[in-house]
Amino acid sequence: MSGRRTIARVVLLTNPAAAAGHSEPAARRATARLRAHGITVDARAGTSAADSLALARSAVASDSCDALVVVGGDGMINLALQAVAATATPLGVVPAGTGNDHARAHGLPRDDAEAAADVIAAGHTRTVDLGRITGADGTTRWFGSVLASGFDSLVSDRTNRLRWPRGRMRYHLAIAVEFANLRPLPFRITLADGTVIGRDLTLAAVGNTSSYGGGMLICPGADPADGLLDVTLVDAMPRRRIARFFPTLLKGTHITHPQVTTHRTPSLHLSSPAITAYADGEFMAPLPLTVSAVPAALHLLTPAP
Repeated sequence: MSGRRTIARVVLLTNPAAAAGHSEPAARRATARLRAHGITVDARAGTSAADSLALARSAVASDSCDALVVVGGDGMINLALQAVAATATPLGVVPAGTGNDHARAHGLPRDDAEAAADVIAAGHTRTVDLGRITGADGTTRWFGSVLASGFDSLVSDRTNRLRWPRGRMRYHLAIAVEFANLRPLPFRITLADGTVIGRDLTLAAVGNTSSYGGGMLICPGADPADGLLDVTLVDAMPRRRIARFFPTLLKGTHITHPQVTTHRTPSLHLSSPAITAYADGEFMAPLPLTVSAVPAALHLLTPAP
């Protein structure tokens, strides 16, 4: 569902330490463009994730904020979702990350802060679903793109533990180490209709949108406005076969592979020993956990239809 808002005042939130310093220049350009549209911009910069979340929640609670605008990548958007989900406050995005999978999913301008600001100023909103994660301790988190568990979450765990090298090379090293340690991962998954799936997997991905990791189409048929989650399960395979398989993720052709199954469900319970879950590129919770689609949970400022 789409609509139109009058955007006169926004809180624009950045994390200067994120995206290798790309967010701060993008924030300056977006701020100038929004002000050129006559919009009052309250620019704020969090000093940490907790500080940024507090600033986001303060903005959403304010009567003088027509939209929360975040500048950054998918992780920054995920932080904002914890504040705007299930509220009337629309979210505007100035993409300035490395993956930008939210921007891909919703047709937002990438690498063009002025164009992103123009979208926000125009006030066109699209109401979309979000995923909600409930951990074993009852804690809930929201996500907008894809939840990853299995080999891909093990790579993220490894990346976060490594202190060298820096940047993208650290991620590539983590992939190499986890690939060398690749093993079947026992999963038990229960879908909303009661279907139980218990077998060894390489990974399980739950998509509200289609891609993660900067455009890898892990759930190519996912629709963020259908009230459902797309589930992609990749069976355990030998290393040589997995090495040939992973390039198919870039094009989304993996879903025809005989060792890949897909499901569509409003919710599911996901369990695997010693496995964690990441979503929007951020750590969410250890398994077991429950994932639910929450229809119309986000009002997102997008290009006009």
